[in-house]
Amino acid sequence: MITTPEVLAPVGDKERLISALDYGADAVYLGSKQFTMRAAPANFTGDELKEAVDLAHSKGVKVYLTCNTLPRNNELSQFGEFLNNALTANVDAVITADLGLLSLIKSAAPDLEVHMSTQTGIVNYATANMLYNMGVKRVVLARELSLDEIAEIRAKTPKDLEIEVFVHGAMCVSFSGRCLLSAYLTDRDANRGACAQPCRWKYHLMEETREGQYFPVIENDTGTYILNAKDLCMIDYIPELVKAGVTSLKIEGRAKSAYYVSVITNAYRCAVDAWRNSPNKDNFVLPEWIRNEVFQVSHREYCTGFFFGHPKNCQRYADNNYVKYSDVVAMVDYWKDGRLYITQRNRFFADDILEGLIAGKEPVKINLGGRIWDENGELVEVANHAMMKYSIPCETPMPPRTFIRRRASAGSSPNI
Repeated sequence: MITTPEVLAPVGDKERLISALDYGADAVYLGSKQFTMRAAPANFTGDELKEAVDLAHSKGVKVYLTCNTLPRNNELSQFGEFLNNALTANVDAVITADLGLLSLIKSAAPDLEVHMSTQTGIVNYATANMLYNMGVKRVVLARELSLDEIAEIRAKTPKDLEIEVFVHGAMCVSFSGRCLLSAYLTDRDANRGACAQPCRWKYHLMEETREGQYFPVIENDTGTYILNAKDLCMIDYIPELVKAGVTSLKIEGRAKSAYYVSVITNAYRCAVDAWRNSPNKDNFVLPEWIRNEVFQVSHREYCTGFFFGHPKNCQRYADNNYVKYSDVVAMVDYWKDGRLYITQRNRFFADDILEGLIAGKEPVKINLGGRIWDENGELVEVANHAMMKYSIPCETPMPPRTFIRRRASAGSSPNI
């Protein structure tokens, strides 16, 4: 029996949690103030975690709590408090990478569901089976596996062992994120949630006796960013992921914006639903508008990583720049009588054509037709004051928190 995969969204704070809930996540993963691989986002205190879980559960969405750092001896004494907070909050599962923490969890809370992180480096069915026998419910496979290898793991493990894979977002140049560059160069340990991303830097050589003379490190004639990986995107390959036996489609990005969480969660939600509702799943074609959505957020060039074997064209040598085809210009406060009442985020003009990002649907075009009203009801030609209130014409009702954006580019999206 083919099952519909879970859409698993990243959450770095309450704003991003609300975005994930608004735009169709089946589950979210988030961190508390300790033991998390993403120290930069605000994350959640004990009380905030309970509030977040209650909110998610009220909408039928599961919450997975990360404890996926590699803790040192002096941190283990704090794990009891962490685990108590997780149990009090009633999280659906915890995600860990460390066998010692797995042992502590199963000893103190044997009924708590455990997912083994991609940091564990699970690349074969023997490891997956061993973890299953230790009480693990789900394995988050290493990002270096192909679809064929994933399918073999699925075929040679118990059917109730869930399989999760990353399908979208930033990729680490090191094996499933187990990197020491940041720790060596900046004393910020990637394995403890504080990566400075030195793989994105531009490097030169300097000869010992010629201080101040820098020589470029060039892999080929296209550039010098030899460690800079492109972003992963598998939006075109939902049927292949399902066929391989993937249970959960994981989106990277706990440190990214609420807009990113909204757009990418919505894109994969719509892609999965389109596949599920397709009468001919063997010849499924993703609607172009859904595919276009993943290009509307700030991202590096996309690739498909290791899913189809040895990665081809998955490094960006020329620079470490981001690209995007849209800018958020406002957020909806409410709709009334053919107008959207909005709070401005970025400048836009009365002759612009905007879009409203509505959950589960193709974005709605908004032709301003020369009409922007300020909060006094006066027509203005440009909305150029951040956080000011405006209204614009729109016949389609849109709920509060809807993102209004302006596309910088039209037409079909690049190949992935």
